[in-house]
Amino acid sequence: MRNSEERAEGAGPFITRLTWRLEEGGAAVWESRAARKRGTLAVRPAGATETSARRAGAAALDRLRRLNGVAAVSFTIGGSLFALGAALAQWSSGPATSATIYFVGGVFFTLGGYASLVQAINAPRRESTAGSLATHRFRWWSYEPGRIDWLSTFVLFAGTLVFGVNLLDSFLQGLTSQQLNRLVWAPDMIGCLLFLISGHLAVAEICHGRPCIHRRSLGWWIVAVNQLGSVLFMVSAVAAFTRPETGSEVSVGVANWGTLTGALCFAVAGVLQAFERP
Repeated sequence: MRNSEERAEGAGPFITRLTWRLEEGGAAVWESRAARKRGTLAVRPAGATETSARRAGAAALDRLRRLNGVAAVSFTIGGSLFALGAALAQWSSGPATSATIYFVGGVFFTLGGYASLVQAINAPRRESTAGSLATHRFRWWSYEPGRIDWLSTFVLFAGTLVFGVNLLDSFLQGLTSQQLNRLVWAPDMIGCLLFLISGHLAVAEICHGRPCIHRRSLGWWIVAVNQLGSVLFMVSAVAAFTRPETGSEVSVGVANWGTLTGALCFAVAGVLQAFERP
């Protein structure tokens, strides 16, 4: 008798959780985020009340641990720098100083986004006939839009790249209102929208397609705090629109405070992510 796939759960076309009935009795449960972040799947032997974990190999776990550490540190530093830049902008620091701090923070955000993508690419894969995890050779890139973890991290990485365009263009001087909206504001809005989409996919992944609150789940808190940060970034972007008739932003204060609080959310989530490791 072979292990059989018992139930598949997920969001739309994406599978985020699989349950197998094991040949020796009991069940094994694979979850997308647990495999990607922890390198584990849960196993409950027949008649047992406690759940144990089957882990990927030591090399795979070490790889995931390093990538998780890079992403966690990068988002913590990037979020902190964005918060600092917003605070300086709010309290009348020179625009060049804030722009420079934002740009350096954006570099760390991009590094964190790419590390998250590489972690998803190299996550241990489920073996449906064995109820175990398999590790494949290390890759720097793949194209797997059928996986929700890959799609979420890819959209996040794309968002950081678009933010890079916004941050570079913010150094330009003497722009008209139309040019500011086209070169600075539009990439900002697109980047915020991509962050929101990525966060929605991450919520769908950890909640398996249903609304959920898992107060004891560190992964859920990380996803929730990041999504709150994305919402605050979007509020900031909307408030930063430059009115053509006046040449001023809709609300400088809301734009700065939205960026500051949203960035702090990403910094806090980065600190929490350091503890969500194999």
